[in-house]
Amino acid sequence: MAPDRTDPEGAIREAAKSFSNWGRWGEDDRVGTLNFLTEDKRREGAALVRRGVSFSLSQRFDMDGPQNGWRRRTNPVHTMLDTGTDAALGLQGFPHGLGGADDVVAMPLQCSTQWDGLGHIFDHGKAWNGRDAARTVTSDGDLVTGIEHMAADVAGRGVLLDVGHVVGQDGELAAGFAITEEHLTATAEAHGVRIGRGDIVLVRTGRLARARREGWGEYAGGPAPGLSFTTAGWLHGTEIAAIATDTWGFEVRPNEFEHAFQPLHQVAIPNIGLLIGEMWDLDALAADCAADGVYEFWLTAAPLPITGAVGSPVNPLAVK
Repeated sequence: MAPDRTDPEGAIREAAKSFSNWGRWGEDDRVGTLNFLTEDKRREGAALVRRGVSFSLSQRFDMDGPQNGWRRRTNPVHTMLDTGTDAALGLQGFPHGLGGADDVVAMPLQCSTQWDGLGHIFDHGKAWNGRDAARTVTSDGDLVTGIEHMAADVAGRGVLLDVGHVVGQDGELAAGFAITEEHLTATAEAHGVRIGRGDIVLVRTGRLARARREGWGEYAGGPAPGLSFTTAGWLHGTEIAAIATDTWGFEVRPNEFEHAFQPLHQVAIPNIGLLIGEMWDLDALAADCAADGVYEFWLTAAPLPITGAVGSPVNPLAVK
């Protein structure tokens, strides 16, 4: 049933209460739904490697990315510290003709393909597991659920749900299209896959394909297809470990309320404890899955262990 468009507060409050995982893994838990991704689940995922073909699910990290400065998010700035020119001119001071190149990159951690950590979103001042946000994430970073605690966990059975092809037209969903539980279930059935505990689910909408064709435009923050607020129960009940999309914001934009901003984030991250990925490139993987009819694979997507970070860039690898 669609939520009351005039009452985001009430809808968020009810969903948070109904789908909370607070205390499920103890008061000291740091990784939320990644607890579902067990050793058995990793063995199941590893057994899916048949052909050995590998797909990077990451966008490029460069200055031609989608960011437009919202919340001071910029595209990566890549700078060379040492170059071949320096080496050829003998400026590096190394003996016997040795030369080299070094470089540095500066970027927001949420500017391209990335994970949202558990310290990224709060609900009425509460962080994941009911902690006080003010005492959890400070100017020193996330003191409790920093992304470094997930560095060893994100590898297992990946499942692609290409909703863009199953539900959309020409492989794409329209801007503002709200993906419901029924759409997710129908797509899984069309692909012949099941979704369950410990899975890492990838939802392709086709939004990135359109950005590649038409230019970035409003890719970063504008209207987009995405998950409906009503999928909160599905996200909780399936007991998936993580979910990622090819969109900037994971959930449908504009959001499904008259005045709201990312309400599904507010339920999924601090209350369900769900790891969310955004701006993943799922197009080449989707084409391969359509060709061979196999929509499950080994997936590894470890965040960088940046101490205290509330997000991380990632280069996910799907291996079939």
